[in-house]
Amino acid sequence: MTTTQLVSMISVTDIERSIEFYRHLGFEVGNTFQPEGATKPSWAWLHSGQAQLMLSATTQSIANKHSVLFYAYTEDVEAAYASLVEAGLNPGAITKPFYAPRGEFETVDPDGYVVMVTHT
Repeated sequence: MTTTQLVSMISVTDIERSIEFYRHLGFEVGNTFQPEGATKPSWAWLHSGQAQLMLSATTQSIANKHSVLFYAYTEDVEAAYASLVEAGLNPGAITKPFYAPRGEFETVDPDGYVVMVTHT
């Protein structure tokens, strides 16, 4: 077996709110599913370049249950940081650990998932 791609799917409490958050990281909606009679989608597929992410709606509390850490790679960490600050998303400070000499920072999505933004 050869795996050619791996796409994460995370549980979120509000698909539309999560879509809006991930748009600030450059993601676009590729597809959604809304069950008949529902007022909101229950699933979405997002993409940005070759990056992909699926969102699945849950009604259960997911606070403090995350064991996933996402890394989003970008050409310009400082520009990404500035755009998130401008959007009012309050990312953490840019740090420069040994493995990210051009910097990285943390931001948290509406459901508490940590997204580390670092350089390519």
